Amino acid sequence: MTGPGWLGVLGPVEAVGPTGRAELHGARQRAVLGVLALHAGTVLSATRLVDVLWGDQPPRTAVKTLHSHVARLRTALAAAGFGGVLVTRGPGYILDVAPESVDAHRFAALVRAARGLAADRAAALLREAVGLWRGEPFADTPLADWGKHAVDDLAEQRLSAVEDLWDAELRLGGHDDAARELPRLLARHPLRERMAGLAMLALHRCGRHADALAVFDRVRRDLAESYGADPGPDLAALHTAILRRDPALDGEPAYLAAPAQLPAPVGHFTGRAAELSALDDVVAGAERPVVVITGAAGMGKTALAVQWAHRVAARFPDGQLYLDLAEQGPADALAHLLRSLDVPDDRVPADAAERAALYRSLLKARRCLVLVDNAGGVDDVLPLVPGAGASVLAVTSRATLAALGTRHAVRVVAVDALDHADSLALLARVLGDARVRREPVAAARLARLCGGMPLALRIIAARLQAAASATLAATAADLASAGRLDGLAIEGDSRTVGTVLASAYRPLSPADAAMFRMVGLAPGATVTAGAGAALCGIGTAQAADALAALASGHLLSPVGQDRYRAHDLTREFAAERVAAEVSAADRAAAVDRLLDWYLAVAEAANRVIDPRRDAVRPDPGFRPDRLPFPDDRHAALAFLNGERDNVLPVVRLARAHGRLDAAWQLTYLLTSYHDATGHWHLRTRVCAVAAEAAAALGDPRAEAETLRGLGVAYFMIRRFEDALATNRAALLAAQAAGDAAGEGHVHNNIANALAELRRFDEAVVAHERAVATCGAAGNALGRALAQRNLGHTYVRMGRAGLSLAPLTDALGTFADLGHDRLVAATLDTIGEARLQLGEHTAALAAVERAITISRDLGDQWLEWECLLDAGRVHLDRGAPGPAADHFASALQASRAVGDRHGEAAAIAHLGRAYLAAGRHTDARRELERAVVLRAGVPDEDEQAQLQAALAELHEVTAPGR
Repeated sequence: MTGPGWLGVLGPVEAVGPTGRAELHGARQRAVLGVLALHAGTVLSATRLVDVLWGDQPPRTAVKTLHSHVARLRTALAAAGFGGVLVTRGPGYILDVAPESVDAHRFAALVRAARGLAADRAAALLREAVGLWRGEPFADTPLADWGKHAVDDLAEQRLSAVEDLWDAELRLGGHDDAARELPRLLARHPLRERMAGLAMLALHRCGRHADALAVFDRVRRDLAESYGADPGPDLAALHTAILRRDPALDGEPAYLAAPAQLPAPVGHFTGRAAELSALDDVVAGAERPVVVITGAAGMGKTALAVQWAHRVAARFPDGQLYLDLAEQGPADALAHLLRSLDVPDDRVPADAAERAALYRSLLKARRCLVLVDNAGGVDDVLPLVPGAGASVLAVTSRATLAALGTRHAVRVVAVDALDHADSLALLARVLGDARVRREPVAAARLARLCGGMPLALRIIAARLQAAASATLAATAADLASAGRLDGLAIEGDSRTVGTVLASAYRPLSPADAAMFRMVGLAPGATVTAGAGAALCGIGTAQAADALAALASGHLLSPVGQDRYRAHDLTREFAAERVAAEVSAADRAAAVDRLLDWYLAVAEAANRVIDPRRDAVRPDPGFRPDRLPFPDDRHAALAFLNGERDNVLPVVRLARAHGRLDAAWQLTYLLTSYHDATGHWHLRTRVCAVAAEAAAALGDPRAEAETLRGLGVAYFMIRRFEDALATNRAALLAAQAAGDAAGEGHVHNNIANALAELRRFDEAVVAHERAVATCGAAGNALGRALAQRNLGHTYVRMGRAGLSLAPLTDALGTFADLGHDRLVAATLDTIGEARLQLGEHTAALAAVERAITISRDLGDQWLEWECLLDAGRVHLDRGAPGPAADHFASALQASRAVGDRHGEAAAIAHLGRAYLAAGRHTDARRELERAVVLRAGVPDEDEQAQLQAALAELHEVTAPGR
């Protein structure tokens, strides 16, 4: 055997490692190694090892002596580079090596692989298997007890393999060599009937009929003398056939050149490790399913299929057939396959069904790989599926061919875009590592512009190869400035990204093609059936069918229930098609319907999340025939989570399309969603666009509302100066609109920003002004909000005693209004106040109620804050364990809503809990993580508390403490 290391028992016991041959001293040391190698990867108990070394009369010190042999054997193996492979486990020992590194396992695997193969391939594998033998098994290592049986079994396996080899050689016409060698072997093993039969057949084919009959007579005599038995029926029948000179014994050589039609592998094949592994599993299993390699145009389905086919070609010795269904129909494909299987043209049936039947018959006794490229549908594939046998059909298709699974076992391997690392690797392989390393930023930009599509990457790399002086940066700039599809082409090659996508688009039905075009108008990352229905002006069910059909053809990818995404380049192609094939008026009408759909959906979601937020009641001209979620708060939040990446592009589209009302109204209606889930950085950008739209609309009330929303968003991402300035602008707009209720809300927001800037006295004055303004306007909700925030400011000032009156007043109002979220928020603040007053039981009761309410509402943002405060109560009352549990939960919630400030606060508090529990290593880890995070979201109070906690940790862990 060859390789970095191997262990041998098919002859003298040996171990050759990466650094040389192991020095094995003594028969028992070799015996331990040999039997462990024979059972590589399996634990052998000490009792079984004692049996194989000493049999039924072990010495009293047998186990101790065994341990000594094992210890010396470990040293010898380690010196040869086999360190750590001999492991003590449970009641015994295991040799932790790959079975294929042991010659006996390698031999057995080769013999198994040869079974059922064509004669030429079987003979090659069997020659390799027999060549592994270096003599008698365990030649220098006597074994006792069960070890003797293991040696006898190995010897029998060798003889059977030799017989298999000569059987294959005879089928290949090697009777001269067999007639010379088999009688010699038979002389050493005179009772082996199969060997005798092979020798008789070889002698007969060499014209030595008398010698063949003499072999039979000797075997019959030996069997009678040894066992009193006659030869078996197979050998007797062969004897009779030789006596009769049966022509059937004069077989022709079994070797015929097997078809090898696979195209050459694609150059610079990159990535796809998971896909190749999934394909390998197909040929490793007993079942032979149809393999369907599916994916979008340009993703490298054929490249993957051909790469894998070459990788496993040796497993299909009877041939590898290839055909492209884009160039012929199923009937012609069957004719091609039959000719490839040596059926003459005049024997190819005219009827397609008869062709399929003959094809299956020919493959039944063969092991072939049939690779069919560019299958259009199930009907193209069904006639090509092999019948019973070991052959495999692999198909590439843009369609998923799901219906094929109703008739046959199918293994689907989906091919998508390469990830960023593999995209860069492909560029480096084509262009050379040095060229890519010189411009890493530009290379990364090119990879992103190609969207991980292998065809696009190869085209851009080919362009750069053809222009050695061109820089990657200039090429990326050209690709970004021009239409990407125009740039992803190369002179002299008709297979561009655009043409490949066009070939997927042309066969679509009119309804599916219309949906695909309209996807080019959708501004966001994903599209649902509802949005598709709005764009096309059709029913939701019809739109769902069209989107599913596009996904089946891999022009879209499903990314969740009723949600689809188009690859960037596919989306660009769709945008080109809609611009070329749909009139400007129809495109404008489609955009209007889409914006109306978003308004209707946002209004419905707001109605179940926070029905009191009712300043906007849109009246869209288009309403969906059904909503994409039931009348349920959690369902509405879940749907809007799926739409989150679409919101900013949709608001921008409304602004650019001249639908200024839709831009600000949609933003307002989504306020309740952000209140519940966070994502405030996104909210700032959405509100900024909405504020521009409201200003352009000339509606001061709308401008006040959008500026107020922007101010809140700035506040939540801790840009307090921006929050203050924006809310002051909102105050002017609200006053211009004569909106007293809105003016009160803005005063409240101004006060909140002042409090965070630690301008507490000004904050109190602003809160009181908000209370008065809202009260005068009859705005009970606004007044209660101001009271609650006034109480919170008092807590921030360390004056918890003053906070309880406004907090209690606010709590009663919120309860009367049925506003559960604000009830929970106020309870949490009351908990903070009670904590400050040292009333732990009351504090804990308040915050635990707040946690329960926030979870019932699905409000992760509020849940984070309540969990943090509950942990603070536990920590203050000397219970660091429960405190740490609450802080860990708060950390999860903060990450779920994407709040870096909340994440830093939770980690810092977790570190304090560990410090209090005496878990100093854990405390240091968390506190140092918090310091790093806090640098990105500065907070003077939090940073001061972090430094104090680190100082305390240093003090308690200092040497000498």
